[in-house]
Amino acid sequence: MQLKVQVISEEIVKPSSPTADRLRRYQLSFLDQLNASFYNALVYFYPKICDTEANKITVSNRLKHSISNALTYFYPLAGRITDDQLFVDCNDEGIPFLEVGVKCQLSDVLSNPIPKELNKLLAFEFHGAKKVPLGIQFNVFDCGGIAIGVCISHKIGDALSFFSFVNMWAAIARGETNLIAPEFKSASLFPPRDLWGYAPGASLIKKGQTITKRFVFCATKVEEIRRKYAENTNQTRPTRVEALSAFIWERFLTAFGARSRPDTLCAMVHLVNLRARIEPPMPGSLFGNLSGLAMTIPSMDSNIVTQIRDSIKTVNKEYVMKLKNGYTHQEYLRDMATSYGKGEMVTLTFTSLCRFPMYEADFGWGKPIWAGSADRQIKNVTTFTDAINGDGIEAWVTLNEEEMAKFDCDEELVA
Repeated sequence: MQLKVQVISEEIVKPSSPTADRLRRYQLSFLDQLNASFYNALVYFYPKICDTEANKITVSNRLKHSISNALTYFYPLAGRITDDQLFVDCNDEGIPFLEVGVKCQLSDVLSNPIPKELNKLLAFEFHGAKKVPLGIQFNVFDCGGIAIGVCISHKIGDALSFFSFVNMWAAIARGETNLIAPEFKSASLFPPRDLWGYAPGASLIKKGQTITKRFVFCATKVEEIRRKYAENTNQTRPTRVEALSAFIWERFLTAFGARSRPDTLCAMVHLVNLRARIEPPMPGSLFGNLSGLAMTIPSMDSNIVTQIRDSIKTVNKEYVMKLKNGYTHQEYLRDMATSYGKGEMVTLTFTSLCRFPMYEADFGWGKPIWAGSADRQIKNVTTFTDAINGDGIEAWVTLNEEEMAKFDCDEELVA
């Protein structure tokens, strides 16, 4: 269904206390530089809590007040990214907070969420992350249910940084005082570099030419897929994410027509959290982009899950040291392609938010009944999230229109 939304109000929320002068110029790290300027975004859904005008005002005020307090901890989010995209001017300029009316019932959205329509519940377009690091949209449905759309620039933070902010904001809103402050020192770990001419992510952004679809794998189906890929390996049976990565990869190859393209190198890429791989290991509260790439070029000689695991193991301390010395993701992909003697390479990137604290955002009225992604408009990307009701997994897959038409009709996938 199409969502009809109307902006009721828009204001700027500023930090509750000014940022210290010594913190006003926040240096982006080398890994931040490597990321494209688009938003990480999620929409959190909550049941009937704004069924009266008084309740809506109360909820809106609580959100704005707690944002203001949270921004004193996450001060770069209240600033502006500089034109050269090397710094954040932590000038306390504040973040946009939109209140929006949605002309439908919350149940209508939850029964059939359409990624492209969910974009209307966000304050920004995905690829508008040039200057403003954070935007919040407070959506109120006709039934009194609400959706909180959060956009944080990927230029300054990864998924774990996203959850770090949202969950602290929620903790402040519900009155918690035992808070874990974020650490902003990624630039000291990965000093910025001169990347003149480097355009991160440009080849992946195909606005208007891609489609995102959500595929839900129930716990029973996930276990069935895990058993399938466990048959040919002597190692511990696949994790949920490993098995689903292999399954979606094989369905993607069919949709892409890999057999008819022998001169094209097809590769899987998994994003890997580097915090535990840095020496010494860093906590989850370390803010910034702390992700590496693990590339798998599957062969028929061994089990695909074993190959995925082996590639992820290469994202180790030596890999981290190469990044510290200026080795870019682009160089990594190019070197891998060169080693196989093929010029053209097509990748399918996997990122997993499973086991992340995605459903911990309790602002004082309970945890969300669902949290959804949206249409990211970045081709050949799959994002895994935990299903709200158990061990199932949701896969948000973005492909170009032609390949999605084939992928969506794939017999094994439909089954």
